[in-house]
Amino acid sequence: MARDPHWLYAYWEITATKKDAFTRTYGPEAWSSTHPVLRVYDVTGVDFNGNNAKGCMDIHLGDEIDNWHIEVKEPDRSFCIDLGRMFQDGRFITLLRSNIATTPRASLSDRLDEEWMWIEGLYRTLGKFQYGVSSPMLVEELALEAGKLPAGISSPGNWHPGSDKQSLP
Repeated sequence: MARDPHWLYAYWEITATKKDAFTRTYGPEAWSSTHPVLRVYDVTGVDFNGNNAKGCMDIHLGDEIDNWHIEVKEPDRSFCIDLGRMFQDGRFITLLRSNIATTPRASLSDRLDEEWMWIEGLYRTLGKFQYGVSSPMLVEELALEAGKLPAGISSPGNWHPGSDKQSLP
């Protein structure tokens, strides 16, 4: 999962069944002669099939580790992670594959929404209360009663006064 524009967080569990299958396939000494590796693939704009990533990096781990923060240094990119075992000769065997996670952008949005509800009237109404209002639910309830805010509206959208309907752009 994406933690922020520059970091991912991964966690996993290797079951006994998965470990036994690895040992049956690669031999009784395979588990102890290999070490765990996270292979991080950059799959931005790719329909990832396991072999067509734009690039990858390996993170070598200890056997007792079951989660890791991964610095990817790339905002607004998509990543997929394989957890596997690496043999001494460099062979990498995938045990688990993550979903694709996309890091958020590290800048302000370039999207300009034209449809925002003006709430100046709502603030003027709330200013009449002697002790102030801090709860968002209370603010909404008071605004609904005053007819200043339609029920269930969220931006973007167009609210039609006198109607409970909202139309989307």
